[in-house]
Amino acid sequence: MSGAAAVIQEEAQVRACTVSRDVQNFDLLIEDMETEYGEGWGDLNFSQALQYLEQPAAEVLEMLAIALDDADESNLSQIKALIHRACEMNIRVLLIAEALSPILLHQLLRLGADDFVPYPLPEGALHEAIERLQAPPPEIAQPPEATAGRGGKQGAVLGIQALAGGVGATTLAVNLGWELSKLTESSELKVCILDFDLQGGSVSTYLDIARTERVYELLSNTASMDRDAFQQTLQKVNDRLSVLTAPSDMLPLDLLGPDEIGRVLNMARSNFDFVIVDMPRSIVQWTETVMSASTIYFTLLDLDMRSAQNALRLIRALKADDLPVEKLRYALSRAPKFTDLSGKSRAKRMAESLGISFGVNLPDGGTQVREANDHGLPLAEFAAKNPLLREIRKLAESLHDIEASAAAGAD
Repeated sequence: MSGAAAVIQEEAQVRACTVSRDVQNFDLLIEDMETEYGEGWGDLNFSQALQYLEQPAAEVLEMLAIALDDADESNLSQIKALIHRACEMNIRVLLIAEALSPILLHQLLRLGADDFVPYPLPEGALHEAIERLQAPPPEIAQPPEATAGRGGKQGAVLGIQALAGGVGATTLAVNLGWELSKLTESSELKVCILDFDLQGGSVSTYLDIARTERVYELLSNTASMDRDAFQQTLQKVNDRLSVLTAPSDMLPLDLLGPDEIGRVLNMARSNFDFVIVDMPRSIVQWTETVMSASTIYFTLLDLDMRSAQNALRLIRALKADDLPVEKLRYALSRAPKFTDLSGKSRAKRMAESLGISFGVNLPDGGTQVREANDHGLPLAEFAAKNPLLREIRKLAESLHDIEASAAAGAD
């Protein structure tokens, strides 16, 4: 069936359908859908799709490929309703996104979309996504200790990793955690920071809290960890922000494996609304564990060659191991100011050469950032008007709104 068709012919058994404002804006998608489904697919706009799902012919539908760009934010209510209805009918939903806000993309994934592929479509990307959607879900058996003493929450995990030294990953982790914990007056919202940089972790330094032997004791015996042991190991920063610091001694990164990290993440998610993970700069055997558990995995880089090369190497490594590259959100540290046209042009060229987009632009906070960290104070307590703080606060508000909307949609 031609992708330009405005409606689906009732006599054809349609297995998949693209949904878009105008599918002609996604010509590569048309070609790939014809390759994958031949005549067994159709195309609808957002209004037609909702109507079609109420017809008997939609009962055999296997997948909706919803193609979006930045002009579709005005159709958000229809898109959400479409995803919700598809989930009710057990129809898999694949998002095809071009220049879409990472925050909006995350919101749609949280509402029930199954997967995401960027547009223009990389070669073979649609085929691989369809295979993932058709594969039976893996059975993940959680160990009894991971569910013992649950706090009743299912928090969002936010991984944060630097692609080069000194780009401010820990600064982002600390201040994002602080801002999230201060967003509402409700004491029910809880935030936890996990400092998994076992060798150079600085969260405790930036918040002026002590490292204790309890951290090593907990991490070395996660199999017997319960809620009480976990909570007693955390350091309280304020009423709603808690921190699992790095161990007091420098430990090898392979001390922990995926199972141990998985148990700690499960325990943290069950007791906190947001779990921020400050990762080591090195890729380790449990990086995949954190990345898979993360709602968003922030990767920070500077506008320089070392960051560009490391980003390229990371992307290649993740794709080689079939890891969820789509969860990466690239944050540009010391981003050019609005009036810095030369810097903005460099940033655009860098993003284009890497095939990425900068979802978060963090301005240079100047010497106030270093001084706040040295004093063990979040920026909000040390330099309330710092430009970096303003951007982190906006990010915190966006993440909180997304989680609130997702929770409301799930209800």
